[in-house]
Amino acid sequence: MIITTTANIEGRKITAYHGVCTGEAILGANIIRDLFAGVRDIVGGRSGSYEKVIRAGKDAALEDMSAQAEEMGGNAIVGVDLDYEVLGEKGSMLMVVASGTSVTIE
Repeated sequence: MIITTTANIEGRKITAYHGVCTGEAILGANIIRDLFAGVRDIVGGRSGSYEKVIRAGKDAALEDMSAQAEEMGGNAIVGVDLDYEVLGEKGSMLMVVASGTSVTIE
């Protein structure tokens, strides 16, 4: 399935719009604490542990959104947006939400 942040897919024609599709991922209670414990991972201003967690959340949300788009009859998703939010007491959870429009392309 093609997933893109753009409104169109170059060289492909959108033949049907099926509506908004979403995917959510909420990553557990110990992740944020574990990330801070892994601050020593920071090399050159980047935290490898934090990047892995964010990537896992993004991948899970996109997979969930893709499954919903397929259930709606789509074979691609356009206009994708990703949002990240810290939730829970003391910011103990990370939520990733992916949203887009399920479409059929030729």
